[in-house]
Amino acid sequence: MDMKQLRYFIKLVECMSYTKASEELHIAQPSLSIAMKKLESDVGYPLFEGHTRKLQLTDVGEFLYGRAKEILENLDILKIELQEIGSVGDGCLILGLIESAKHWIPQTLKKLKQDYPFINVKLVDILGAESVKQALRTHQSHVIITNQIINEKDIVSIPLYEERLVAVLPKNHHLKEKDTLELKDIYKEPFIISTEGFQTRLDVLKAFEMNNLPMNDKYEIERFETAISLVQEGLGVTILPENYLKGSTSEAVIQKVMEHPNLKRTVHLTYLNQRYLPKSIRRYIELVQEHFSRA
Repeated sequence: MDMKQLRYFIKLVECMSYTKASEELHIAQPSLSIAMKKLESDVGYPLFEGHTRKLQLTDVGEFLYGRAKEILENLDILKIELQEIGSVGDGCLILGLIESAKHWIPQTLKKLKQDYPFINVKLVDILGAESVKQALRTHQSHVIITNQIINEKDIVSIPLYEERLVAVLPKNHHLKEKDTLELKDIYKEPFIISTEGFQTRLDVLKAFEMNNLPMNDKYEIERFETAISLVQEGLGVTILPENYLKGSTSEAVIQKVMEHPNLKRTVHLTYLNQRYLPKSIRRYIELVQEHFSRA
């Protein structure tokens, strides 16, 4: 069997139609049929049950489909790694991150540019544990800064720092004089919460649940920037990572420390254990760790 046969087989399984699969592969249907008969001959067992109009995989076909996808995905990854090894110049860093890392990321990139002045950097938002795993395993990102707890054998996860989640209030809020707040102080307020997939959402919901308090959620947002705008207009309150509120963002609203054990989290640097990483990217990992070892 060869790679072309496996690609044809995977496409046929995904389409479950010789007509549709041949159209997407841009080959004649008889050519696809011949390739599948040759593949079955090479395997030594039938891969499909039934006739060509109603396809169904045999047990051998099911097994081959899973392994074939794995083989071709690994082949695609190998091509990416070879391109990175053979690339001319400083290459490219694809860095996944969470919004609250924005205050320190530029400092580490500036130092990287001193060592590798021609490196290209691509910054992408990656949220949710499954998205982190997927992005690393498919080589969509070299390194990801995340607040997700990743316990996987093939992924290195290095804790960098702990940050609190703080209450964010409008400038003229009646609680502005209090030094610290509890959830009971704000649970009746219109609440702005991150949408599904954010660890911040899970942490906040867990905190309300632990205190047996209902949440008066009125707005769901995908970006902290939107939450700040809503708070600034007096439409509600929210709870966000304290590091997101550094710099000019802090001037638009009031932030208050929350007295709750669940309203804090650890931020990690993650990368794929067995992946080849160019020197420039290994250097960036070192720079990030040095940044927080001196903090």
